[in-house]
This record gives sequence, C-alpha cells and structure tokens, in this order.
Amino acid sequence: MKHEKTLIVFIAVLLLMMTSCRGKSDKTALKLAHGLPVDHPVHLAMEFMAKRTSELSDGKLTIDIYPSEQLGSEQQCIELIQIGSLAITKVSAASMQSFADDYKVFGFPYIFRSKEHFFDVIDGEIGSDLLLSTENKLIRGLCYYDAGSRSFYTKNKAITHPDDLAGLKIRVMPSATAVEMIRILGGSATPISYGELYTALQSGVVDGAENNPPSLHTSHHYEVCKFYSLDEHTIVPDVVIISKKVWDKLDNQQREWVQQAANESAILERELWAASEIKSLEIVQQAGVKVNYPDKKPFIDKVQPLIESYSNNEVIYSYIKRIQAID
Repeated sequence: MKHEKTLIVFIAVLLLMMTSCRGKSDKTALKLAHGLPVDHPVHLAMEFMAKRTSELSDGKLTIDIYPSEQLGSEQQCIELIQIGSLAITKVSAASMQSFADDYKVFGFPYIFRSKEHFFDVIDGEIGSDLLLSTENKLIRGLCYYDAGSRSFYTKNKAITHPDDLAGLKIRVMPSATAVEMIRILGGSATPISYGELYTALQSGVVDGAENNPPSLHTSHHYEVCKFYSLDEHTIVPDVVIISKKVWDKLDNQQREWVQQAANESAILERELWAASEIKSLEIVQQAGVKVNYPDKKPFIDKVQPLIESYSNNEVIYSYIKRIQAID
C-alpha cells in the first residue's frame, strides 16, 4: 500500500512537472533594449509595441524593455543582436553604418528635400530594401521610427553659418558620413556615446553636438547648451531591428505578431514624435535656449562635395540616385 501511494505521488509530481514545462514552452519572452530615457517618444512607442505583441498573442509572446542603456550602448546592443543574446533594439541608422555600408545613404546632409520626401523613401521600396540588407550580418530590420531632423546645439555661440563651426569640437554618432560632414563644414568631429555626452558637454570635452529637439530636451543637454540652430542638416531615422538568430527561432505566427506590433508602433511613434518636437522646443526655450533658423543654402552648398565623393561607390551612389529620383 505504501509503495502504491509512493508511486501515485511520483506520478502526480511527474505530471505536474510535465504540465509546468509545457506551460513555460508555450510562452516566449523577447528582450528589447535601447539607450533613450523612459519619457522619450521612442520608448513610449516601444511600450506600445510590447503591449500589442502581448495582445495579439494572448500573452504567449511578450517583450521586456530595458531602456537608458541598461544593456549597453547602441553599438553594444547591435553586437548583442548579432549573437542572439538580445532580441530587439532601436538604433539610429547612423549606428548601422558600422555594420552595413548601405545605411550610409541616410547620413548624407540634405539628401531629403522635405519630411514628406523622407517618408516616401522609408515607406517605399528603398526603405524595405535597406531593412532586409543586413540579414547576412544576422540583423533584420522591422520598421523605421521618425527621429526628426538633426541640428547643431552649442555652449558658447550660435551656429548661423558654416564658418561658425571653425575650431569647434562637435559630438557626432559613430558614423563615417557624420564625421566627414563636420570636417567639410569646418568643425572637429568627436564620436562619443550618447550616455556620456552630458558630462562631455559639461566638462568641455566637446563644444556642442547635433540632434533633434526631443533628444535635446529629454537628455537635459539644454541645461548646458544654450544655442540651438535649426539648420536641419540630416534626417536620420531610427531603425527597430531584431536578431536574425531570434527571428529564425520564431514560428510564422510569432513573426506575424512581432511585425504587426512593430508596424503599428511606427505609426504611433510618428504621432508622438510630431507632438514631442513642438513641446520640446517650447520647453528648451523657456529654459533659456536661444533657437535660431539659419539660412540653409550656405550649409547645402558646402556639403555637396561629400555626396559627390561617393560617385565611385556603385551601391551607395545607386541609393543616392534612387532617392533623388523620387518626386
């Protein structure tokens, strides 16, 4: 009788373990990391993406978000994506240049004639081609987020003409085209991690940086830099990417859930971004930042040699011509 009870208990425990294991295997959690603060419109859009993924899958597929460089810089997150230790991240298209030359096309100053032209490019065939161009690097693009236009903000003087950049150390993202752009304009490009930039500005390691209004605000860089010149030299999107190793492990249904949630979050992000740009400019001006709108023509004329210097690069120049051909 004792042996029978022991056997019954053993079978019950075994069945419980089997049920528990099966329950765990029915659920999949994906890690998402990025470098922005939690009040940034990009983070809010990613929270929506996580929520929609859970809703679409009835909780079978979830996304855990790690903001503010908790898991590393953009460069480090991309490397984690490649080895499959991280599932999803948001990075600037500029950071992707180190992993795929094709992404350099986003870094050319004034290549987009307007914001509408920019959206036509990323929402069309060119944008799709670029999202899938990195699969051989174990990275797959899911969607683009609007990251606005990048402009100069500085500590000690306004940038109203390219000549004003002479002798200034300007922080840029780790982007070959960004470094070359600053050099052509007359400044000294200094690549620094976004998370280290506040201290670099405060201590004088750099004299300024270039970014969009929401980032100037949420980073608190406006506390140090009191001049913001909206020359809008580049429109560089953010890219939501997923590890190819993780993607390949998902079944078709799971992939559909992730892609749909990403696409929907991109629509929301544009709305949040537009509102955030207006609010951010108001806040930084109230905090004493002097915003000016310089004549763009001297900047445009000065950087033209940068675009033409890629005429011998068949792939990059082909993208340039395709973008310029879109009405």
